[in-house]
Amino acid sequence: MRRSNSCLGCVPRSTAALPVERSFAPPAPMQSWPSSDGGFAKGIIDLGGLEARQVTTFDKVWSTAQGGQDGLGATFFKPSPIPAGFRALGHYAQPNNRPIFGHVLVARDASGAGALLAPPLDYTLVWSSGQDVGAGFFWLPVPPDGYRAVGMAVTTTKDKPRLDEVKCVRAGFTDACEDEESVWSSDKNGFSATALRPAVRGIDARGVHVGTFGAHVQSSTAPTTLACLRNSSAHYMSCMPDLAQLHAVLAAYSPQVYLHPNDAYLPSSVPWYFENGALLYQNGSQTAPTPVVADGSNLPQGGGNDGAYWLDLPVDNGQRERAKKGDLAGAKAYVQAKPMLGGTATDLALWFFYPFNGPARAKVGPLTIPLGMIGEHVGDWEHVTLRVSNFSGDLLRVYLSQHSTGTWVEASQLEYTGSRPVAYASRNGHAFYPKEGLVLQGDSKLGVGIRNDCAKGSMMDTGDGLCEVVSAEYLGAGKVAEPAWLGFERGWGPKEEYDIGREINRAARILPRAMRERLGELVKKLFVGEGPTGPKMKGSWRNDERDPKT
Repeated sequence: MRRSNSCLGCVPRSTAALPVERSFAPPAPMQSWPSSDGGFAKGIIDLGGLEARQVTTFDKVWSTAQGGQDGLGATFFKPSPIPAGFRALGHYAQPNNRPIFGHVLVARDASGAGALLAPPLDYTLVWSSGQDVGAGFFWLPVPPDGYRAVGMAVTTTKDKPRLDEVKCVRAGFTDACEDEESVWSSDKNGFSATALRPAVRGIDARGVHVGTFGAHVQSSTAPTTLACLRNSSAHYMSCMPDLAQLHAVLAAYSPQVYLHPNDAYLPSSVPWYFENGALLYQNGSQTAPTPVVADGSNLPQGGGNDGAYWLDLPVDNGQRERAKKGDLAGAKAYVQAKPMLGGTATDLALWFFYPFNGPARAKVGPLTIPLGMIGEHVGDWEHVTLRVSNFSGDLLRVYLSQHSTGTWVEASQLEYTGSRPVAYASRNGHAFYPKEGLVLQGDSKLGVGIRNDCAKGSMMDTGDGLCEVVSAEYLGAGKVAEPAWLGFERGWGPKEEYDIGREINRAARILPRAMRERLGELVKKLFVGEGPTGPKMKGSWRNDERDPKT
């Protein structure tokens, strides 16, 4: 990050350096990817006549050291330098509690018609932190008819930005966007600045993440609607990695997963589970369950999760207990590769299979209370998703699944071993977290909730030949052979039936009745009580990952 001479908006701050004042440096040298005829990691992506390029260096425009995430404020930047021939579309914003790591897209009209970009007609002042020089002034471009603004501009004076500060984009090359993350907010007029993302995200969606931010003022009725870019190219997946590049990306970024040292229920490969006695049941059948063959080729295909079939552990107690414990030595991560953000990013979802999900434990103040059968179920699928830029091949962020939802973690906020991120699987429940320690689902202020404990026990190194690509539809038919078990759409475990109230009363009988009832409501909210379906039945198979706001 290059610093400008702008002051900090006359906002008091400590003399300690803020995290944002240094750039995030990847912990390993830049990767070199196998060459191909495609456009992966070549710097420019053609959106159908409008070329986009990623800029990751900035000049600081305005900063505040109060409010926002961790109370450290936020900083607003302009992209600089901008490559010759390209034009800025908006400024960039980031919380001060992390090293500078982000990008904005700049654009160039390559259509030959010269009508895809246009300067704004004017700017509207959305909000200012004050009226003196050095305050932050936030400006919304006023686009000409047929164009949309995709970003805002920030100044430190009352003077409007130059009309060529940012460009507006022909409406046909834009798509709807929405707020993703709060960057900073102020009590003055209820102002907030938020990072933006495409409103529709999935394999077939064309919205492109620009990296700009939006601004809102509660006391204003004026709309501040911005758009994102749209990939209008007929070949919008032309910059996705080919198979050799896909394997190179996995070799560079596949995570190292730490399992909890006290977790008795470890992952396994799917064939190991089948070879060790997994059974296929059919609803209403009077015959004995069917052993599943190692490749899953005798599993029924399609049909959705209609309850007609399900899988379960072996009947024999000895075999059952052995299968429940998994086989870490032979475990694999099963990878789905898919286009995201209009083909400008690749998502690599690494799916981990556990034959058994262990029982939950509650925390009530200083007490840890095992919850009996609550949380137990057969068949547990969890995943970690790597989002990689198709402009550069850089790792942008990692999604960590956490029971029925999950969270995105920026690349700058992760632990690493070399170039590879580290993830922690929680004890018994196998939700993923970026750091070791306790994460409480419930009321953290009161110290009441369900425990998710993470610590460095055994380590699963997915980069040691343990990633198996099972789906990459964008490569075309025949490039990646999907295993038969991937098409099994029913439950990977039977529906678990138990009386939650009885289990709570039995496990937590020392607690007051009101506390037991509170725990019961929390359990009902967090645990669905039946074995999960396989990866293809998850909403994220064709769409973006689910986050708490969705």
